[in-house]
Amino acid sequence: MQFALLIYETADDFTRRRGPDAAAYWSSWAAYSGALKAHTTGGACLKSPETGVVLSQTQSGRQVQDGPYAETKEQLGGVILFEADTLDEALAWADRCPAAQNGAVEVRPVQPMSEIAEMSS
Repeated sequence: MQFALLIYETADDFTRRRGPDAAAYWSSWAAYSGALKAHTTGGACLKSPETGVVLSQTQSGRQVQDGPYAETKEQLGGVILFEADTLDEALAWADRCPAAQNGAVEVRPVQPMSEIAEMSS
């Protein structure tokens, strides 16, 4: 079964990516992603929330808002797609995620595109 880890990080975590603690920050991620590599099917580290742009459609037309989308303690910092046999196994991987120490890691099953195609026909 495929799962997504939605990785939420604090503003301090985003700052650590580029600051004097960058090496320590990235080394913990290198170790984690190396351990998860055999199960990973995709993913990406996201740039800071201020670089994002949110698009929405309203009755008056297209609306574009500069990031961050929401003013919250944690912001989406990355996504990892991976295979696990059970939700418990996926949660075990989430527990090992460096972001779980300061932020939050959401585990969500992925709905295959083939199922979406079947539902639309």
